[in-house]
Amino acid sequence: MPKVICVGGPNSPPDRSSLPEALLQGDSSAEGTQSPDIEWVFCESIVDAFPLLEEEDVAGIWMSRTSLPQTSEIRGMMQSGLMLRDMPEGVALLDADLRVIWANHRLLHWAGRPSGTPLGMTFYELLHNPEIMGPDFCPFHTALATGDESSSTLHSMDNQYFQVHAAPVRSAESPRNLIVTVGEITDEILQQQKLAAIHQAGRELADLRPNEIFMMEVDDRIDLLKDNIQHYLSDLLNFEVIEIRVLEQTTGDLIPLLSVGIDEEASDRRLSAHPRENGITGYVAASGVSYVCHDVQNDPLFIPGVADARSSLTVPLVLHDQVLGTINVESPDVAAFSDSDLQFLEIFARDIAFALNTLELLVAQKANTAQQSCDAIHSAVALPVDAILNDAVHVMEGYIGHSPEVMDRLRRILQNSRDIKRTIQQIGQKMTPLEAVPADEKLDQNAILRGRRILVVDHDEQVREDAHQLLERYGCVVETAHEGDEAVLMVRRSAGDDSYDAIISDIKLPDYSGYQLMLRLEKVMAHVPMILMTGFGYDPGHSIVKAKQNGLHPKAVLFKPFRLDQLIDVLKTVIEANPNVQNPPGSSPDDTPPSDEDPDAARTASGGTKNSIC
Repeated sequence: MPKVICVGGPNSPPDRSSLPEALLQGDSSAEGTQSPDIEWVFCESIVDAFPLLEEEDVAGIWMSRTSLPQTSEIRGMMQSGLMLRDMPEGVALLDADLRVIWANHRLLHWAGRPSGTPLGMTFYELLHNPEIMGPDFCPFHTALATGDESSSTLHSMDNQYFQVHAAPVRSAESPRNLIVTVGEITDEILQQQKLAAIHQAGRELADLRPNEIFMMEVDDRIDLLKDNIQHYLSDLLNFEVIEIRVLEQTTGDLIPLLSVGIDEEASDRRLSAHPRENGITGYVAASGVSYVCHDVQNDPLFIPGVADARSSLTVPLVLHDQVLGTINVESPDVAAFSDSDLQFLEIFARDIAFALNTLELLVAQKANTAQQSCDAIHSAVALPVDAILNDAVHVMEGYIGHSPEVMDRLRRILQNSRDIKRTIQQIGQKMTPLEAVPADEKLDQNAILRGRRILVVDHDEQVREDAHQLLERYGCVVETAHEGDEAVLMVRRSAGDDSYDAIISDIKLPDYSGYQLMLRLEKVMAHVPMILMTGFGYDPGHSIVKAKQNGLHPKAVLFKPFRLDQLIDVLKTVIEANPNVQNPPGSSPDDTPPSDEDPDAARTASGGTKNSIC
């Protein structure tokens, strides 16, 4: 039996003359307004009639004139229906039980139900019961209960994400219905998750516990960092061909740190931070700007890292506006890298730069601690060893020509005492790796001081101690004496490799003046590399004038208090003027000098006294 939906309620049944002829065929009723062969279904409003239209046995719909909308309203409803049906966002009308009254094509497509809205199905059932991720875990009930709009995020079983917005229908005819709009935000959510994973990976790059830092050597920490970088770039960002180079600040060379999938010839290629003839890597290191090469065959800057590379992405490693290096990835596909890839790699590159800087700080801190330990040990034994040397040369003077065996033993005492200080220095150098020395201290400007033997003569113990502390940082071998006669014996018993390259003496010694020491040393040395120290205006007997007249270098005078750089300059001047100067044993151009700017070592003119070397 066909059904006719009657909009307007049972109190306004249709007149028989208003019914279509098709519905009256077979009607045996002679009178009355309703045919016994038609089932009438009454609805208060057209909104209530919508769900019934889905039934197959509905033959028609009748509306009373009072329920009939205006023509313009009908036209608007038709146009709105077409727009809602085909709009790119999902739209649905729900009843108070969250059952779907109507859904547009887009929502049915996302739900995998292109044939139409299944009757009686709730909204959650339509989307296969997705997970509610919040922030409102009951958005529909919130909208119904409060009359306000509410939103939430849904995660479907097939890993799709939807943003759902529910709003109550503001109509007296259907106050318990909801209008729901649905947006597909899978790409946005996945990008957010990827960004979060990248930030987490960046935090874990060089994340070491204190016990791990204590146990691991520099090379072990570098290997750990390289393994973490490779893991995250491959598994998280899906990059298979990777090259990371670190910029050497003094030379501008880009030193390979990590190469994965790169041809050996390309990995060994020498590159510099220069925009010409150094490929895209050199250009990025020089400019500090990322570079996307969509097609290597049409890019004049590109130098292949692998034979089948067709596109590349290169990003600088930047920290505090300073380029530390570059990271380059390549692909066998043309235009393989998107804006998202660029964004992700730039974010991760900042984490890599931070990890590299942290690693350098850890290395420097460990090296500084090791150096301080060696300095403390050396400071504790330096003056006692000097006392042994002083006593040994005194005893040797008394045994000359008497006991060859005793002389041999005394010579061994001298040698062993000097070896003690050399050993401490060598241990300190081994415990302070080259990587820990800042780039601006790797200059070779003070290389001439390394390995030079310096004798400091002063009655003040603080002066002798400062001489060890300051000059040995530059690789000098320092020995001290209390007075002039002791200094003469030290020089007399130092020959060959143990001869002194410079002698620094106070102008007033306990036994005689620095000038008189210079005269006595001329009897045992072919050339006396003398430097005299004195306080301002303190020069009894015009010793400095007489010394200069007797061959003292014009610049070989230090007026207390003086700065460290003044001491170094005078010392270098005297050594360079020494005709017997040769490269000291064990020195090489690759040795690293200490800094001229050590704040603990430098003394200012206002802070020194006559009893201080600086």
